[in-house]
Amino acid sequence: MVTVHDIEQAATRIAPYVHRTPILHSRTLDALIGATVYFKAENLQKIGAFKARGAMNAVLQLSDEQAARGVVTHSSGNHAQALAYAAGIRGIGCTIVMPENAPRVKVEATRSYGAAIVFCEGTLQARESAVQEVIERTGAVLIHPYDNDHVITGQGTATLEFLQELSHRNIQLDILMAPVGGGGLMSGTAIAARGIQPNVRIIGAEPEAADDATRGLATGVRQPPKPPTTIADGLRTALSDRTFHYLQSQAVYMHTCSEQAIRTGLRLVMERLKTVIEPSAAVTLGVMLEHPDLFRGSTVGVILCGGNLDLQGMDVPV
Repeated sequence: MVTVHDIEQAATRIAPYVHRTPILHSRTLDALIGATVYFKAENLQKIGAFKARGAMNAVLQLSDEQAARGVVTHSSGNHAQALAYAAGIRGIGCTIVMPENAPRVKVEATRSYGAAIVFCEGTLQARESAVQEVIERTGAVLIHPYDNDHVITGQGTATLEFLQELSHRNIQLDILMAPVGGGGLMSGTAIAARGIQPNVRIIGAEPEAADDATRGLATGVRQPPKPPTTIADGLRTALSDRTFHYLQSQAVYMHTCSEQAIRTGLRLVMERLKTVIEPSAAVTLGVMLEHPDLFRGSTVGVILCGGNLDLQGMDVPV
């Protein structure tokens, strides 16, 4: 099981290759929510998302023999870019399986980092089958986007930084939030938080249209994903057995929000924090907007997971 000590070691390992991202704050958003909210801006991370942390940690720990075979994964975009970036740093081959409906901005960015792309249908089964074909053909090493302890450990470094910086400011959180898709970010977030501030309340945020983690933690049985219909494309995956276990063991609470709340959160962050995020990063704010009683009077920390917004697909001037 990943520990906070592992996360501390990962932070040192990946430090030369990732940004120490800033913390953002808006009094207007505080007033709207009725809480004091600090945002860890992982949208300003390398490749535009926290995923650079986990991919870099995993690739740096490959043996020379493994690295020589190259790496492969499946991803709708952010882990794709992150693994391509990390593979480029180490100078090894990288193949990405991407769903046909992946945002074009993420496809183009992944190509720009030098990865080969294989497209498939949008289902998890199709992704996994295509990855297996690549492994059988090339011998590449799978770096799963979330079902991998080295990846989870790397993702936890965002929360490690977050809580360290807040501590330097003499700020202690009542609640820590992150979005949940496959659960890699939330697993690392929860482990880091429990190791540093054990009593913090940890809340995972999901779209109502992709609520497998919420249903799973409520029933105690891991749930299959719904059809991928949410605007939050990075959250269309489901928990693995590994991440389900981590969320259970770290006492993570789940809440969902509507698609409209995600859109509202997206607009508010860009208007008030003056920073670009993608829909997956707006789900946490969406939950706060629709469930204000859970947060009123609290000090809240939020991981803004990414900023790879496909402007071509939106009704905005470019």
